[in-house]
Amino acid sequence: MRKHLREILDAGIAAADPHDAVRRYLEVDGDRISAGGASFEAERVFVLAAGKAAGPMARAAAELLGERLAGGILVTKDDHDPGPEDLETFHASHPEPDGRGVEAARRVTELAESLGDGDLLLALISGGASALLADQAPPIEIDELKQLTSDLLKSGADIEEINSVRKHVSTLKGGGLARLAHPASTIALLLSDVVGDEPSSIASGPTVADPTTLDDARAVLERYGIEPAGSIEHHLRDAEETPKPGDHVFENVVNVVCGGGRHAAEAATAKARELGYEPLLLSTSVTGDARGAASMYAAMIREARESGNPVPPPCALVSGGEATVVVRGDGTGGPNQEFALALAAELDGVEGWAAFAADTDGNDGPTDAAGGLVDGASAEKAREGGVDPLEALQNNDAYTALGAANALLHTGPTGTNVNDLRVALVEDPDPGNG
Repeated sequence: MRKHLREILDAGIAAADPHDAVRRYLEVDGDRISAGGASFEAERVFVLAAGKAAGPMARAAAELLGERLAGGILVTKDDHDPGPEDLETFHASHPEPDGRGVEAARRVTELAESLGDGDLLLALISGGASALLADQAPPIEIDELKQLTSDLLKSGADIEEINSVRKHVSTLKGGGLARLAHPASTIALLLSDVVGDEPSSIASGPTVADPTTLDDARAVLERYGIEPAGSIEHHLRDAEETPKPGDHVFENVVNVVCGGGRHAAEAATAKARELGYEPLLLSTSVTGDARGAASMYAAMIREARESGNPVPPPCALVSGGEATVVVRGDGTGGPNQEFALALAAELDGVEGWAAFAADTDGNDGPTDAAGGLVDGASAEKAREGGVDPLEALQNNDAYTALGAANALLHTGPTGTNVNDLRVALVEDPDPGNG
C-alpha cells in the first residue's frame, strides 16, 4: 500500500501541472491574446509570474508568446524553478515575507505603473504569491508584516480570513495590481490553492475585485485575539478601501482559474481505481482543524474494515482542501504532518490500512517535508525512536515524531500548488470472501 500511495500522490501532482494549465487556457493568435472567453489586441505584452508555480507557468507563456513577450518579472520561492532567463527574477521567503519580497513588490509596482493603453499584463498567479510579494502599505514595516503573518498562520484562521487581512495591509493585493496597471488590459491565469477556487482569495486576489472590507480584516484579528503593531492598527482604521466589484479599473481585466485541487483529487481517485482500489472522493473542500479531519478518517477506516461502509475494501478514501493547525506548542510541523500523526495515533496497532497527507507544493508548513505517510505501525515506530506521538501532538511537533517513525513524506519542490491531498487505502480484511 505504501508504494501505491506514492504512485497515487505522483498522479495527483502531475494532474496539477502548471505548465500544462497555462497552455490549456491561453491562446495567442498574432497580436490577439485570449483566455476565458475574453480577447485583447496588445502592442506589448508583459508577464508577471508570482507564486510557487511561477517558473513553469512563465515558461509556458513564453513558449506561446515568443517574440511578442516584451519583458516581465517572476517572483517565486527559494529553490523553485526560476523560469525563462529573459524575465527579471526574484526568489523570496515563504510563508513569512522578507526583504527580498519587498524589493520584488517594489519592482512589480513599477512595472504595473509603467503600463498604458495598448499594453497587456499577463499575470500568472499561484499559491504563495501573497507572502512572496511583500507589498506592505506605508508606514507598515516588513518586520511588522512578518509578525502579523506569523500570528495569522498560528491562529487557526482559514486562508480566506488570512487573505482578508493581507489585502488590507497591502498595495498589490485585493485588486491593487489591477488598479495600478489600469488602463492597460490584464489577463490573469490563476492556479488555485484555496478551497472553492474563489479568484479573490487566490494569492489574495491582486487582479480581482475585493468583496472584503477593512471591517472584515479588523474582525478577523479580533476573532483570533491578534494584536497587530500600531502602524497596522492605524492603517486598518484610516486606509482607503480596496477596489470593489463594479470599479472601472476592472473593465479590461479577465481572471481565469486554470487549475486547482479538484484536478489533483480526481487524478488521485482515478489512479487508485487503476491500482485495484474502489475509490471514494469524499470532498475537495475539507477545511478546519487537521486533527478533526484525522479523527473522521480514522472512523471511516474502521467502519470500512468492519462493515464495508461507506465503501467496501479494498478501497481508497480521497479528499482535498486546506486543513489548519492551532499552534499551542513550540514544535515543528504543518497541517498535513499533524493529520498524519493524529491518524497514526488514533489507529495505533490497527492493521490493514495506510494513508498520506501532503501539501501538493512539496512543503508542509515551514518544513522540508510535504507531509506524512503512515500506517498502523507508525505510532509504535515513533515510540521506538524515542518520541511519544501524543506528547508530540500536544507540542505541535509532528515533524519530529514522523521523522522518528520514518514516516515523513519528501517530494522536494513540485512546481505546483493546489491545496492538500489526503488518501487512505484500506485492505480487504478477509480477501478470501471476495
